[in-house]
Amino acid sequence: MTGAEDVPAPPGGKLRVDKWLWQARFFKTRSLAAKVVSGGHVRLNGARIAKPAVAVGAGDVLTFPQARDVRVVRIVALGERRGPAPEARGLYDDLSPPEPRAPDPSRPVASAGGRPTKKARRQLDQTRGEALE
Repeated sequence: MTGAEDVPAPPGGKLRVDKWLWQARFFKTRSLAAKVVSGGHVRLNGARIAKPAVAVGAGDVLTFPQARDVRVVRIVALGERRGPAPEARGLYDDLSPPEPRAPDPSRPVASAGGRPTKKARRQLDQTRGEALE
C-alpha cells in the first residue's frame, strides 16, 4: 500500500491536524476533516487555524464543531492508524461532555396515546369545523 495513511508519525511527536481528527474518528473521511479545518472552524489552543497541515501533538487542545455540538478535546496520544472506536477514544480526553438537549420546539410532540383513532379523528374534525363556522 502506498497511501499517505501508512506513513508513520514524524519523530518530533507531531501529526497533521486533519489526519489526527480522522484517526480519532471525529470525521468519516480525512477530506471532511481537512474541509472543516480549511473553513477556519477549528481552534488549536484557542487560536484559529485554517490549514490542514498544522502539526498537533500531545497536550494540545482542539475546539471544533461536530453535528450541532462544539467539541473541546485534549490530545493525549497520536495514532498509528485509524483503528476501532475504543482505540480512537484513547487518543483524546473529552473536555466538553455532551449536555442533554432540550426537545426541538419545531417538531410536534406525540401525545401519550399516539395516533388518534378513527372515531377520535372524526370528533376532532367536527370540533374544528364548528370552530371555523
